[in-house]
Amino acid sequence: MLLKVARIEAATPRIRRIELSAADGSALPAFTAGAHIDVELPNGETRSYSLLNEQGSLQRYVIGVLRETESSGGSAYIHDKLNIGDTLQASPPTNDFALYEAGEVNVLIAGGIGITPLMAMAARLSEIGRGYTLYYCARSAGEAAFLPELRARHGERLLTHFDGGDPARALDVKTLLGTRLPGMHVYVCGPLGLIRSVVTAAADWPKGTVHYELFKGSAADLAPVNTNQPFDIVLKKAGRTFTVPADKTILEVLKAEGFKVKTLCTAGRCGTCRVGYVAGKVDHRDDILDDDEREEFLQVCVSRALPGETLVLDL
Repeated sequence: MLLKVARIEAATPRIRRIELSAADGSALPAFTAGAHIDVELPNGETRSYSLLNEQGSLQRYVIGVLRETESSGGSAYIHDKLNIGDTLQASPPTNDFALYEAGEVNVLIAGGIGITPLMAMAARLSEIGRGYTLYYCARSAGEAAFLPELRARHGERLLTHFDGGDPARALDVKTLLGTRLPGMHVYVCGPLGLIRSVVTAAADWPKGTVHYELFKGSAADLAPVNTNQPFDIVLKKAGRTFTVPADKTILEVLKAEGFKVKTLCTAGRCGTCRVGYVAGKVDHRDDILDDDEREEFLQVCVSRALPGETLVLDL
């Protein structure tokens, strides 16, 4: 898609609200709450941004962009060089963080810029009359983007938690999620530490009731720390064997050995680097493959072999 920058606003000193419309004025492809678009920036960087506006909107996409302290060019370009009227190439919306609309009780937990997909989710839950509570965690009210409109829209369903950057004062998700009510689902987006704490606190919840999206890192980062072990991979077609060290991924080893593998997110949530395997037990750490697909495929960006196993890849 070719999108035009229709509006730019400062949501906080470090977060920009960017409104995009179709460059030719036509209706945009529909999307559902939790969806994102991949934006190609003029500096050659490609970045994924969640759509924060309501899913019924076909005239605009709205994204929130945090200026990263150590930006490699993506967020810095948007904050410093992007102007109203500029055009950007972008993918149609895709959704790896879909809202389960039949959920009767919904807990939405956002950390910082992780509020963006949850804004669309909360709006949708409000529209269809489902129960929800939105927890918004930030260092301070001044660093919580979109807070006035969230308060106006969700009232008492919005609960804020400002910790001043002190981990000891973080939201107590263990207590919050300690008792699961029938039909309850939890959605979390934000820093890796927050996601890990939610996934850990809800470890005994039924499959499919804990939903998360990673802005950085990968699903592998949610596993217990220091559990990676070296393992071997055999490339069936190439007739070669390599060892994957504990601190490397299959993808990194393949690239180092000159094998080309198509990738995008490198975080186990887009499905681009899916590779077939014919033998070995896999420690699947992705967020995209279903149970049937995992019988045949793995994501080389995050998946590993279970201890003592050798993986035979269809490469």
